Amino acid sequence: MKISDVRIRKTMNEARLRAVVSLTIEDAIAIHDIKIIQGDERLFVAMPSRRDDAGNFRDIVHPISPEARKQVEDKILSAYHGFISSQPQEGILS
Repeated sequence: MKISDVRIRKTMNEARLRAVVSLTIEDAIAIHDIKIIQGDERLFVAMPSRRDDAGNFRDIVHPISPEARKQVEDKILSAYHGFISSQPQEGILS
C-alpha cells in the first residue's frame, strides 16, 4: 500500500483533539475526517467513525493488519509533526 498524500485539514489545541486529516492511498482512494487525538501518553490516530443505533461509535474505514495500521499512523503523525514545526510559534516576533 502506497500512501500518496497526507493533508492536515485543520489543527486545534482544545481538549484532546489536535487535528483533522485526509489521507490518499495510491492516488486512487481518499479517506477524510481522520483525527489526531492526544492520549494520556502519546498522540494517536482515530479513523473516521459514526454512531450506530445503540449509540456506540463504529469505524467506517480502518486498517486490517497491525502493519497497515502502523504504516498509516506513522505517515499521518510524521506529516502532523512536520506541519506543526513549520508553523510560526506564538509569541515570537519575526
